Amino acid sequence: MNYSSKLVKVNKDPGHGSHITPVYMTSTFVFDNAEVGAQRFAGEDPGFMYSRLGNPNVRELEEKVAALEFGEGCLAFSSGMAAITGCLLGVLQAGDHVVAHTALYGATHAFLTKTVKKFGIDVTFVPFKTGDELEPHITDRTKVVYFETPSNPTLSLVDMKSVAAIAKQKDILTVVDNTFLSPYLQNPILCGIDIVIHSATKYLSGHGYLIGGLVISSKEIIDPMRKEVQKTMGANLAPMDAWLLCQGIRTLHIRMDRSQENAQILAERLEKHKAIEKVYFPGLASFEDKNIMEKQMKGPGAMISFVLKGGYETGVKLMNSVKLSTLAVSLGDVGTLIQHPASMTHAIIPKEEREKAGLYDGLVRFSVGIEDVEDIWKDLEMALE
Repeated sequence: MNYSSKLVKVNKDPGHGSHITPVYMTSTFVFDNAEVGAQRFAGEDPGFMYSRLGNPNVRELEEKVAALEFGEGCLAFSSGMAAITGCLLGVLQAGDHVVAHTALYGATHAFLTKTVKKFGIDVTFVPFKTGDELEPHITDRTKVVYFETPSNPTLSLVDMKSVAAIAKQKDILTVVDNTFLSPYLQNPILCGIDIVIHSATKYLSGHGYLIGGLVISSKEIIDPMRKEVQKTMGANLAPMDAWLLCQGIRTLHIRMDRSQENAQILAERLEKHKAIEKVYFPGLASFEDKNIMEKQMKGPGAMISFVLKGGYETGVKLMNSVKLSTLAVSLGDVGTLIQHPASMTHAIIPKEEREKAGLYDGLVRFSVGIEDVEDIWKDLEMALE
């Protein structure tokens, strides 16, 4: 079944026949009688009770994303970090051990180095690409293997089938952040991964007007997480944001096609530019993880990272020189975004640890939008000069 077929409209408004599902902006829902209320709270009636516990717009979003990621269930959170923290707190307990990749989003890294220690959970950071590289770091307490592929912001890849095979042998859960590619270009569950996470703020929304997060997995994992974590954390997605996400998802494939087409052209030009030391982009022949890309990705995506000659100061100077590209710490927008990890998203990580993960001071992260590619290039070229 192709991408569009999974988004076939199910009319959620039979009373009025609305073409687009209405926005259910309500905090609570009315019961016909006390018996119905009791049945809903007991889980015997699928109706809604309170928007923190479920809402028609949120449910529609969850059903669509679960289908797109080949999962049995989905949980929508108020942010990508809420999805990450909620997911991990939902499957971990005191005494557990996590093996996490060294190249992670800054806030994720901070959560795994500081917050989880308060709950008696240990974390080992490893730069693995395959199950063989991962295996020596697994202990009898390891409960979760966590990674991003492509990683943020070096775009390094992890062979998901290889890692999932080792983890399943040892009854360990695998968790993958799939934000950089979206369900259109990569489906980790089809590679054997147990749990998929998205910052829905990025490509799924695509228009920079909301914050949201999603966790997709089996019903066995999602159902307890819904009751035991999200219900008590209160980190639920708002109805309007869920509605906006459903609209954004309808154009995801079109946006992704144009953005990655632009990114391919720009990456090839950047690789030849005298001011650039190195370019990281899965679509380049020089990309070191090309063999992994070809096994699990449907396209290179639209994220480019490149290292400037001159280090930190040159990175800051470039940020202050672009005109068309927007200087902002997000990605996946219809407009091109640029940022400098060493001074922004990854500044929280000590320099020594950053460099171990390939996050050099001159590295720039570039989220390519859908503008005319020549306009984007002229802006970059001018700034680089």
